[in-house]
Amino acid sequence: MIKKESRNVMRQARHERVRSSIHGTTAVPRLNVFRSNSNIFAQIIDDENGVTLVSASSLDKDLKIANGSNVEAATKVGSAIAEKALKANIKKVVFDRGGYLYHGRVKALAEAAREKGLEF
Repeated sequence: MIKKESRNVMRQARHERVRSSIHGTTAVPRLNVFRSNSNIFAQIIDDENGVTLVSASSLDKDLKIANGSNVEAATKVGSAIAEKALKANIKKVVFDRGGYLYHGRVKALAEAAREKGLEF
């Protein structure tokens, strides 16, 4: 019988492999994406100091998202994280997709952040 690892275990392995080469600095922090079955989260992280600079998620009350697990919610979160980043004087980031495929919700979040002026 073939034993297959769960998708999340494989995703975490991909994420660790990518994180060995991607690091957020003070000048160019890391935009991290995490998506669960019901919500999507984005953080801009300075790995040198171990500090989260800006965060946004589909749970934020000011975004008024009814369903946090669709492309519309990801688009709103992407534009919100970009606006918060620009207010915090962050223009350039390194995109960390968290081991997820660049497709669907992750892609929508990234494209919305780029449209609002975040460079990566």
